[in-house]
This record gives sequence, C-alpha cells and structure tokens, in this order.
Amino acid sequence: MRSTHAHSTMQHPSDVLRVATYNIHKGVRGVGPRKRLEIHNLALGIEALDTDLVFLQEVRSLNRAEAKFFPDTHIGWPRMPQADYLAPEGYDVAYRTNATTRHGEHGNALLSRWPLGDIGHHDVSDHRFEQRGLLHVTVHWNGVLVHAIVAHFGLMHASRVRQVERLARFIEAEVPKDELLIVAGDFNDWGQKLDQLMHGFKLQRARVDGDPPARFNTFPSRLPVFSMDRIYMRGLRCLSTSVPRGAAWARMSDHLPLVAELALE
Repeated sequence: MRSTHAHSTMQHPSDVLRVATYNIHKGVRGVGPRKRLEIHNLALGIEALDTDLVFLQEVRSLNRAEAKFFPDTHIGWPRMPQADYLAPEGYDVAYRTNATTRHGEHGNALLSRWPLGDIGHHDVSDHRFEQRGLLHVTVHWNGVLVHAIVAHFGLMHASRVRQVERLARFIEAEVPKDELLIVAGDFNDWGQKLDQLMHGFKLQRARVDGDPPARFNTFPSRLPVFSMDRIYMRGLRCLSTSVPRGAAWARMSDHLPLVAELALE
C-alpha cells in the first residue's frame, strides 16, 4: 500500500467523491492465438477517469500461463500484480483474492486517491463452481470515514439473492449504521431484480432522477444493453452518472466502467 499524495491533481471539487466500478476481464481479451493483452490500455483508461475510488473486479494478482503467453517486455505481462500496475501514481491499493485457479488467482481491488484504513475480505460463494467475495475497505475522505465494498456476484439469480442476503448480514455486523457506505461492482443482474432487495437494507442505487435506464448500460461493451455494473450508497446523494463509450473502451474489456459523482446528504 502506498501513500496518497494525489489530492491536488483532482479535476473536481474536493467535496465531491467521484467513484467508478469496472470489471476489467483480467486484463486480457480474445482467445487462442488472437488473444491480446489490454492491461496497459486499461491503466491509461483508469487514469483518465480521474476518480477518487475505483472498484475493480476480475483483477489478477498472479497468472503463470498468461505471463508465459505474453513475454515480459515493456508491452508484455506486468511484473507486479495488476491492481498495483493499474493504480495511478500516488493512489493506495487494496486487493483480496476471490478465486484460485490452476495457473493463478483473481479477485477484487480498490484503488483510492484517499488514504485507506482496514482491509478485509468476506467469502460469499454460493457453490464450489463460482468463488465470490466482498472486499471491504475503509477510506479516509475529507475527514470522513467511508466504507467501500467491492462486490462481484454470481451468474444465477438464486445465487445472487443469497449473496445479497449475505451482504446485508455482513454490513449489519461490520459497518456502523451512521457511517457512509458505498457498495459497487458487477452484480450480474440481467433482470434488474436486485435493486428492491438492496433498498430493503437502506442501500440506494446511484442515479439521478429522470436519467433514462439505458444511460447505465455497461455490458457487453461493444453494444451495451445490460446494466450489470452498479454503485449503491448509504448516507450520500448522487450528483451525476456517466458511462464512457467508444471504440477504445469497447476494446479493453467486455464491460464498460460506470462513473458516479457523490456528495454528502
């Protein structure tokens, strides 16, 4: 974890908390001989977002097969874990593993312009074929403590419902009711069914009244028709949302990032 000295580089007011959630598809696109490494472009894209917090999913700390496929040159597989490589200069980094695979592992990460406190991980796997977890980090923002939870939910609706219930129990146990909370990530919620469940334990989706639903579509990145990447909040209000679009963003991952600007209620 590194010290944070980037506050002066912000392009938005310091009383606005600008956050993004992004599933980076492990920094690689394509299969077989056409497989290409996108981690270097992702680093440039994340820096360009100019966010205070970046909630990342499908982040690799280690993968021996990919490191062998992409030789270690200045455009090859980074020598450091992906979360550290993606962090803009001066940002703090938190990472925890969700899944262990034959060649390595991957999980969730938080990149922060503001200093980090405690870092924890909570397993919410619903069955042995999908290893899922919550990354819980406290962030010291403008003298206020913000609880940040990075989530990546399962592919089956029944699993996601159970994971929401586990999330609710985790928040009840670990996050004081009077403290700020942001839960963001890839919820795989094709049918838009989780908002009501999240609302049941006081989490509101980050959106502005009147925004058309398609504004939040992030998947698939080339023709986004699903809003699977979400930002939920407690104790904050949403000032704006945006989804960067275009050929460069469509190339880097199968998801687009979702960005929101938040402020104290």
